Amino acid sequence: MNTVWMTVAAYLIGSISFAVVMSKLFGIADPRTYGSKNPGATNVLRSGNKAAAIMTLIGDGAKGWLAVWLAIRYQNQLQIGDATIALVAIAVFLGHLWPVFFRFVGGKGVATALGVLLGLNPWLGLATLVTWLAVAFAFRYSSLAALVAALFAPFYYGLLFGVEPQLFAVFVMSALLAFRHSKNISNLLAGKESRIGSKSQDAAKGKKK
Repeated sequence: MNTVWMTVAAYLIGSISFAVVMSKLFGIADPRTYGSKNPGATNVLRSGNKAAAIMTLIGDGAKGWLAVWLAIRYQNQLQIGDATIALVAIAVFLGHLWPVFFRFVGGKGVATALGVLLGLNPWLGLATLVTWLAVAFAFRYSSLAALVAALFAPFYYGLLFGVEPQLFAVFVMSALLAFRHSKNISNLLAGKESRIGSKSQDAAKGKKK
């Protein structure tokens, strides 16, 4: 029973879309109406409001970290195993991708995945973050950085901890993240992908649909 309610709670936590929430708080256009139409920090940044983008990044990352941290923190008290922690990690990530509070229209999961990895182990999260930063700095494509980081995350986990239930969760997140970036992959191959920091004309004009 503890596994069930913790998994559901993690999904609900993940369903909080900070891109939408912060856009409303900062009075800017809904990120689902401009740019990539993705409710995530990178697209919010296209509005030109860096503060909103930063708060979105922190919020989306924090919810992933919180769900996993709580599961690990109370693992003994609630008598749950590593498999439950893996389910919680997947659930909070799924909540971000398909949030029940926002008609199941969510983001691509980069920040939330990083939060989950940091919750599982700080060194795992740090290694993945460094990978993302290195690729993003070199090429200025957020999507490319996310894809490369997702590719390396399971490798980092296996190298650090071996084969455990949480490794399965990392594999699932990496696969889903790649799936959610399928359009970005096409744009990258066609040379049409937007670079980090590029603004959307709709967002700049404050258009809301």
